[in-house]
Amino acid sequence: MSAPLSSSAAAAQTTVSAVEDGVCIIGAGPAGLMAAEVLASQGIAVHVWDAKASVGRKFLMAGKGGMNLTHSEAFETFVSRYGGSSEALHPMLQAFGPQQVCDWVHGLGLETFVGSSGRVFPTDMKAAPLLRLWMARLRRLGVQFHMRHRWTGWSADGALRLESEAGEVHLRPRATLLALGGGSWARLGSDGAWLPWLAGRGVDVAPLQPSNCGFDVGGLQGDLLAKGWTPFFAERFAGQAFKSVAIQFTDSQGRSFARRGEFVATQTGIEGSLVYAVSSLLRDEIAHTGAATLHLDLLPAYSAERVLEAVRHPRGARSLSSHLKGRLGLDGVKAAVLREVLDKAGMDDPVRLAQAIKALPLTVVAARPIDEVISTAGGVRWQAVDEMLMSRQQPGLFFAGEMLDWEAPTGGYLLTACMATGVRAAQGVQQYLVQSSAPSL
Repeated sequence: MSAPLSSSAAAAQTTVSAVEDGVCIIGAGPAGLMAAEVLASQGIAVHVWDAKASVGRKFLMAGKGGMNLTHSEAFETFVSRYGGSSEALHPMLQAFGPQQVCDWVHGLGLETFVGSSGRVFPTDMKAAPLLRLWMARLRRLGVQFHMRHRWTGWSADGALRLESEAGEVHLRPRATLLALGGGSWARLGSDGAWLPWLAGRGVDVAPLQPSNCGFDVGGLQGDLLAKGWTPFFAERFAGQAFKSVAIQFTDSQGRSFARRGEFVATQTGIEGSLVYAVSSLLRDEIAHTGAATLHLDLLPAYSAERVLEAVRHPRGARSLSSHLKGRLGLDGVKAAVLREVLDKAGMDDPVRLAQAIKALPLTVVAARPIDEVISTAGGVRWQAVDEMLMSRQQPGLFFAGEMLDWEAPTGGYLLTACMATGVRAAQGVQQYLVQSSAPSL
């Protein structure tokens, strides 16, 4: 006669049996939660597993500075922000894009507003109230959450393996949806550990790379061996913002970027929204040639002729610093970065100085490490999944969110695409369940 099961073992066995009658979603971020909502609203039994003690860790962290939901620009412009993945994401964003995100938030009982930059926020700017309302809806729909369970791949016989404090759980759900995030902010759960596990099962994956990242500067004043700002600049100006500037960059492949905005000086280089917008081009150029040189317009509202005229204007007994401040309003970090790049002869030459104010060459030599960045590129390649985001190598296995090989700048683009892929993958799961349960002829 076999020994009776302990209460924890019996509970685990009951959970495993229940899961095998439903759908398993691994990853409780926006993509996984949105997939859970779509499936549960259709009456499908959904179990969500996550390594952390609570859901949406990265979602909450991203919302600390203001919960940027999506962007209000024209749809085709919005889609273009996804670069090489625009074509693949287009139908998903058409089905669940900026307007649908706003409608969904309104359906939770919250209002939204459009900021001066075109970004869309909830009226209280916070992520936590939205997440609480979302979780309440999911629980009403019957979604079951299993926290502190870390997925570790597959067992030798093909079962999903999850580690917990109570031991290892093996699952064989009717369908599995992975929404584990990329490789950034590992402490919040997105550590990219899944990459070799998928590759080992024949899923075509691309290495993870930094995206929406800062960069280290180098080669100041022509010294190609120099890396980072001078100690004086780093001490005095790290953390200060370059406001109302523009970046222009053309890489060795002929791809171009030109946009106004702002960014911040760091101890070793630059970061911030304008830098993030061009980060994929800079990162790829560094990989291709070892460095990337962008051109910084410190006064985009002024023409080159006006700047040259102001620089050439007689300054009398005034210092050059006072002259630039008085004639052009150029001081602080903007004036300091000129001296970082130009030598004394360049600062004393009106033509070179005026040219630098309008197109200051700034060379970056390395992206910041993945764990520091906002998001990552790489992951499951588009050719590895069908139009419903199911693995071509593993029927019944679906992917959503940052696990897929796409990237986008900040501004609501990341969250919107995570949700859109969550919706599409959930629809794919639903379709798969119907097809796999249909009697064969």
